[in-house]
Amino acid sequence: MSNQTSRLKAISTYGQQVWLDNLSRHLIESGRLARLIEEDGVAGVTSNPAIFQQAFAKDPAYLAAKAALPADMTDPEARFEALALSDIQASCDILRPVYERSGGEQGYVSFEVSPRLSHDAAGTLAAARRLWTKIDRPNVMIKIPATPAGLVAIREATACGINVNVTLVFSPQQVEAVAQAYIAGLHDRQATGLPVAGIRSVSSVFISRVDAKLDPQLPEHLRGKVSVASAKAAYAAWQRRWGPQGSEFAALAAAGALPQILLWASTGVKNPAYSDVLYIESLIGPDTVNTIPEAPLEAFRDHGNAAATLAHDVAAAQAVLDALPELDIDLNQAGEVLQQEGLAQFEQAFETLLESAR
Repeated sequence: MSNQTSRLKAISTYGQQVWLDNLSRHLIESGRLARLIEEDGVAGVTSNPAIFQQAFAKDPAYLAAKAALPADMTDPEARFEALALSDIQASCDILRPVYERSGGEQGYVSFEVSPRLSHDAAGTLAAARRLWTKIDRPNVMIKIPATPAGLVAIREATACGINVNVTLVFSPQQVEAVAQAYIAGLHDRQATGLPVAGIRSVSSVFISRVDAKLDPQLPEHLRGKVSVASAKAAYAAWQRRWGPQGSEFAALAAAGALPQILLWASTGVKNPAYSDVLYIESLIGPDTVNTIPEAPLEAFRDHGNAAATLAHDVAAAQAVLDALPELDIDLNQAGEVLQQEGLAQFEQAFETLLESAR
């Protein structure tokens, strides 16, 4: 194994999973995904409407696949799913050995419900159940946004035994609401006499978008620090809730339930003045996931440094957060704005995607 390759794989020695934030037909058929798993320790894959929109636009493999769809399949969303779900299934199958070796802790592939349903709890739940059944893989996760309606659907989907990746989480308030929805869903399931063991959920906390949003309002010494500080605070809270000392989850854990783990999303750097591996190097710690786009993944392979950083300098991180109210910045309020902006971006990408699936 080369020194470059070992840089990425070394992250796992600190208890963190690396997932690839990208998916395409070429990635699967070229063998690149299998090589990333074998050589770099990649332990999962995430997708979203923007990722598939880019894949459909750039990957010529979809042209032949589109031409092979039944002539009477005219609904754009049905055509999109016919193309995308086979990629999800194939990725799940490639990662299945990772899933089995890890006892179900790793090896997941995420697919998102339609962004059109982000404010429709019943519609989101129906879509999650349909996709869970249709994909029919134990190592798939259904992505649901952390909107108020999404939180209702997350609770109900968890009660149904569906693995859920909660997306578009930006603020401490949203992290808390997502955790409560998962716990409530497990309690609901337990109350019906069904087992709670084996259900896996992640809370996808978006990182770089927070700094991109708040940096213009900050003095220079705080720029590029808020998102990492917020993530460190979220991890400290995670340890209190889900760790050995956490009483809230203890009874569910005794019944075999798994903690909902934090996933760092949007870890590509948006400000070129910052290190291109800032949001990977700064957030390495056990029982977490970093889902990394292709460019920062390649950058870390080249010059990243793996070290236990997530639980380091928590007091300094808290000092960054404590400075925000004095600047009239409310992190929870900013999170609501960022979530709405994220939804709008996904909705736009989804509409473009459906046009390309015609």
